[in-house]
Amino acid sequence: MKNATKIKISVFIAISLDGFIAREDGDVSWLHEGVELGEGEDAGFGVFFNAIDVLVMGRGSFEKVLEFDPWPYGAKPVIVLSKSLTEVPDKLRDTVRIDASTPQKLVEKLSQEGYKHIYLDGGKVIQSFLREGLVDEMTLTTIPVLIGNGIPLFGEIEKDIKLKLLESRSWENSFVQSKYQVMK
Repeated sequence: MKNATKIKISVFIAISLDGFIAREDGDVSWLHEGVELGEGEDAGFGVFFNAIDVLVMGRGSFEKVLEFDPWPYGAKPVIVLSKSLTEVPDKLRDTVRIDASTPQKLVEKLSQEGYKHIYLDGGKVIQSFLREGLVDEMTLTTIPVLIGNGIPLFGEIEKDIKLKLLESRSWENSFVQSKYQVMK
């Protein structure tokens, strides 16, 4: 099913060179070990984050981000896709809600609520939106490390998903960032 609404759906995520977004236990320390961007550089995340109006993530990503202090998303609305989570910590009730909808139903809801640009985070969430043909753009920052195994960004798909490279850049620390349009 295609994204028939006017809402834009984007991915902005870091991956290891071998295609993982986290270790099997959810650890992401490898993202920051021994490689850093220059002073004030965030690989475009700040500009991207300011352009989106809602973040959709899975339970695993949410539970990992809950470990960060302070909460990294400020007052930006966050939807946690989960069938097992039932409560949000008190301090986040104004900005975080849980939803068990399918990707298509969630997009329809968010569109009706007036949202225009969704940021997807979390491997399973990204995979489910890709399988339903709902993702418009993906910005992937490849970190120059092989971690061997972990949580893959991409899972099994029923048919090829064609991408068009929109831009690519690199940094002195060997990060490579590529932005793709998902062809519909």
